[in-house]
Amino acid sequence: MSKSLPYSMKDVHYDNAKFRHRSLFKVITQTLLTSNMRRECLSCSTGKFLGLLMIFGLACLMLTHTNKAHSVSDGLAKGIGANEEHKEVTDVGIRFKKLFRRAPRLPPRLSPDEKIIHRNFTGKLNEPNVEEQWKARQQNVKDAFTHAWSGYKKFAMGYDELMPVSRLGVDGLGGLGATVVDALDTAMIMGLDEVVSEAGSWIESHLLDRIRQKGQVNLFETTIRVLGGLLSAYHLSGGDQGMTLAQKGPKPTIYLDIAKNLADRLLSAFTSSPTAIPFSDVVLRDSSAHSAPDGLSSTSEVSTLQLEFNYLSAISGDPKYSTEGMKVLAHLKTLPKTEGLVPIYISPHSGEFSGENIRLGSRGDSYYEYLIKVWLQLRDTQDGNFTYLHDMYEEAMRGVKHML
Repeated sequence: MSKSLPYSMKDVHYDNAKFRHRSLFKVITQTLLTSNMRRECLSCSTGKFLGLLMIFGLACLMLTHTNKAHSVSDGLAKGIGANEEHKEVTDVGIRFKKLFRRAPRLPPRLSPDEKIIHRNFTGKLNEPNVEEQWKARQQNVKDAFTHAWSGYKKFAMGYDELMPVSRLGVDGLGGLGATVVDALDTAMIMGLDEVVSEAGSWIESHLLDRIRQKGQVNLFETTIRVLGGLLSAYHLSGGDQGMTLAQKGPKPTIYLDIAKNLADRLLSAFTSSPTAIPFSDVVLRDSSAHSAPDGLSSTSEVSTLQLEFNYLSAISGDPKYSTEGMKVLAHLKTLPKTEGLVPIYISPHSGEFSGENIRLGSRGDSYYEYLIKVWLQLRDTQDGNFTYLHDMYEEAMRGVKHML
């Protein structure tokens, strides 16, 4: 069996067209329109003869249909019944239309990666070497991750991001080493102990000082990347009886202590706001917060903080993080919506939505995503009734289907 090449949907669409059934008429016309075939046919006497024969055949076919049509007209003049006449004309029209009918398409072909691998009654795979193929793909992903990490470590260690062309590090997310923290849990899942050790050591040695000294950061980006990365590392390194995937790096309590310090400062975005809607920006070194220049917050950003804050409360035993985060969703429940759909901006000063721009893209997307995720996270807890999240999600999805 030849090795399958990388497939894309473009390839699938091409194959779907390529394997479509074609009528005899379409085969003949497409063949004649092909320049090479036309040139070859016209260059020999046999080709010329066949061409004339085809033209003669088409002429006879057209004359036959014309004669039938005339006979119908004559019949009309002689008083043939109207129903029989209509039937004769209709039959002729149907037969004529069949010459130009579009051939039915075959069911879409799936790409090799989309094909379902059939299993026999023992549960074993029928296709050979499938497990080896997936292991090779898995290794390719790990190799790509290791390559990216080695470039980042060499040129931009401690910066938020690496610019690959200029090979310079930049702090586009507040200077908390976002790549280090964000990549740590992925390295743990992949079992890359060397990367885990390098990233963990940097976090233990530098991150707490960065948090104490840095200025403005975005509440949303810092929560999902840095706070979320620390909490994932805590869980995956065995904290709170989580999964012990990492054998190297700091103890789980190191990640938890840094996460609490960061979250305490991020809480100022909630406590400084006059409403349940937090400000968008936080100054870490003095634990202050303020709104964006236009005074608004992004709807998806304020509603995409709850998973991390809820989990931090659960493992730290301090409910303040969850309390502040859930105030946002409880407030959003009370606001008017369009079939469950919400505008992409909201004011922390008034607590009301701003504008009428509704979309499922940026600044709107994860509002809907987190309704169902937070409900799944909290539905078995004893802290309260969170079925309203599921209700809001269902209403929004009905709205999506209707409005789209």
